[in-house]
Amino acid sequence: MTRTKLLGAATFGFGLLLAAGSASALTIGFSQVGSEGDWRPAFSKDMKDEAAKRNIDLKYSDAQGKEENQLKAVRSFIAQKVDAIIIAPVVVTGWDAVLKEAKAAKIPVFLADRDVDSDPSLFVTRISADFNLEGRLAGAWLAQASKGKCDVVELQGTVGSAPALQRKKGFESVTALFPDIKIVKSQSGDFTTAGGKEVAESFIKATNGFKGICAVYAHNDNMQLGAIQAMKEAGLKPGKDVLLVSVDGVPDMFRLLAAGEANASVELKSDIGKNIYDVVEAYLKGKTDFPKWVLIPSDLHTQADAAAELAKRGLK
Repeated sequence: MTRTKLLGAATFGFGLLLAAGSASALTIGFSQVGSEGDWRPAFSKDMKDEAAKRNIDLKYSDAQGKEENQLKAVRSFIAQKVDAIIIAPVVVTGWDAVLKEAKAAKIPVFLADRDVDSDPSLFVTRISADFNLEGRLAGAWLAQASKGKCDVVELQGTVGSAPALQRKKGFESVTALFPDIKIVKSQSGDFTTAGGKEVAESFIKATNGFKGICAVYAHNDNMQLGAIQAMKEAGLKPGKDVLLVSVDGVPDMFRLLAAGEANASVELKSDIGKNIYDVVEAYLKGKTDFPKWVLIPSDLHTQADAAAELAKRGLK
């Protein structure tokens, strides 16, 4: 065979390999809740970065906190005939119709981070932490720290969302065991720093400067960050005058824990793209015996280990 023919054959073969590689790349649609707080953007970035590592063509859609945007995005993914759909639902209800459409199109759906109140046969599995456990861990920490006596104000997450529902339920399942621990005020701060600050300001005013208030329980760290701002502006010392416990484990919360201006945070891991894509890829390769919930563990952190956690993450 001549040199020219050899080069031609090699080029042709390389082209086939490229075509095969392109054809085998997965296309996955991901409908994200939005970008509230610090945890959600970190999760979105991890999903994008992990997809790039795996040569996954990720169709990303930000719902901006609106379920109607998610429903449109999922229907767009169906129309594009993606290989799989991942949804981090804004709220738990209202999903039956679109999930049935995905099933009819033979496109598997996976829930990430949050749950839905739908027929479990309409999705493959949910890959997430246990929000109820997060609430229980927060409640158990507070029960010990307050010696079972505490009037609590609660900053709830987005109304109707799985984290808000379960973090409240889990917390109350523990505090109900202690007659002298009571939630005296509770309102949604919508998982945002601004929302948390606004609600905390109203609570501080209503209680004459948190008089008699032992603790603030926030369904996420960003609302607690807002509450800390409000407390400082009111002349209070967060983490000392009032106990502070929340959920997420974002970098700024670890910094406040290390500085003694917060007391505890239950970490919700944001680098879970690897967990999610492992399940999706395995399913598409033929593995079907997944449980309906693939659990990602959560950890409680306090002032005692905050500095070490920052160092472990390469943060200051």
